[in-house]
Amino acid sequence: MNNEIETFVGKMQAMLNSFIALLPNLILALIVFAIFFFVARTIKKVVRNLTRDRRQARNLGMVLGRLAQGATILVGLFIALSIVIPSLNANDLVQLLGISGVAIGFAFRDILQNFLAGILILLNEPFQIDDQIVFKDFEGTVENIQTRATTIRTYDGRRVVVPNSELFINAVTVNTAFENRRLQYDIGIGYGDDINEARRLILEAMHETDGVLETPAPDAIVVELAGSSVNLRARWWVAPPRRADVLDLQDQVLTNIKNKLVANGIDLPFPTQQILFHDQTEATDGDRAHQREGWPAGKGKVPQSRSISSSLKRLAEIKASRNGSEGDSAKHFLEEKQTNEN
Repeated sequence: MNNEIETFVGKMQAMLNSFIALLPNLILALIVFAIFFFVARTIKKVVRNLTRDRRQARNLGMVLGRLAQGATILVGLFIALSIVIPSLNANDLVQLLGISGVAIGFAFRDILQNFLAGILILLNEPFQIDDQIVFKDFEGTVENIQTRATTIRTYDGRRVVVPNSELFINAVTVNTAFENRRLQYDIGIGYGDDINEARRLILEAMHETDGVLETPAPDAIVVELAGSSVNLRARWWVAPPRRADVLDLQDQVLTNIKNKLVANGIDLPFPTQQILFHDQTEATDGDRAHQREGWPAGKGKVPQSRSISSSLKRLAEIKASRNGSEGDSAKHFLEEKQTNEN
C-alpha cells in the first residue's frame, strides 16, 4: 500500500515539475497568441475603414478584413503551439489541421455552408448593406452581412436573421438595385366614360405630382375589360426607390388621380352585376340576330323584353285557365254519371 502511494506521489511530483518547467512557455505562448489576436482585430478594422466610404468596395473590404483576421489568428495559433510543444514541426501541424478539418467539416456542415455562402455573397454583391430586399415573406433593409447570416430590419421594426445559404440558393428581389423604379396601379372607370379622356386626365394628374420622373415618362394603358369597369393601369417612375419615398409618392399620385377624375365627371364604379329575367320560350331565343336585351342585337329586330310583373300576371292567367278547364271537365263527368245511373 505504501509503495502504491509513493508511486502515485512520484508521478504527481513529476507532472508538477513538468508543468512548472512548461509554465514559462505557456505564458509566452498565451502572450504571443493574444498579440496576434489583437493584431488581427486591428487589421480587420483598418481594412473596413479603408473601404467604408466606397459603397462598391464595402463588401469586398468586409471579406478581406475577415479573411485577414482569420489568417492572422491561425498563424498566431501555430506559433503558440510551437512554443508550447517545441518538438511539433510544420508537417505535424498540417496533418493535425487536415484531420481536424475533416472532422469539423462533418460536424459543422451547415455552419460551413453558411460561411461559404456568406463569403460568396460578399464577393458577388447581389445586394449590399442598406439595400432594401424582399426574401420570401420578409421585406426590409439589409443591416449587416455576416459570414454566417444576414440580418434584415423589416419596415415594422423587427429584425430577421436569414442564413446565408438560404439567400444564396433562393430568389431575392432587390428593390434598390437601380436608381429608378416603376410603380403602377389599376384604376377602373365606367363603360360609358370616354377612355381617351380618362387617360388624358390620369396622365395630367401624374405629371402634376412632384417626384414623378419626366423620363421615363408616365403612361396609362387599358389592361382589362372587367365585369363592371374598364381598368386602366397608371405607371410612373420614381427616384430613389426607397420604401418611404415609394409610399409617400403613391399616396400623392392616387389622391391626385382620384380628385382629377371625379372633378371631370369620370365614373369610378363599384362592382355591380346585372340580372336578366326571361322565360326562354320565345322562338328568337338563341338567334344572335334577334337576341334579347343584354346581348348584341345585330341589325335585326329585337323582341321587347317582358317585365317581371307582366310575366307573373301571364303565369297566373295560364294557371287559372287550366284550373277552369279542369273544373268544367269534372262537372261534365258527374252529369254523365248521373244520367247513366237513371
